[in-house]
Amino acid sequence: MKANVGSVDRLLRAGVGIVLIGLALTGTIGAWGWIGLVPLATALVGVCPAYALLGVNTCSTKK
Repeated sequence: MKANVGSVDRLLRAGVGIVLIGLALTGTIGAWGWIGLVPLATALVGVCPAYALLGVNTCSTKK
């Protein structure tokens, strides 16, 4: 798949994912915090399936 997540978007996703996982590990928000794996994974891979379905692209690519 073609990358569709830009650098700022990736940093925000990674931050949100890490915070949610950290909160889950400390028991602050319970098991729902493990949903943070999704934004963390999309940040690491650079591809968001939801963006692909919606036609969104925050990645600036050279043509």
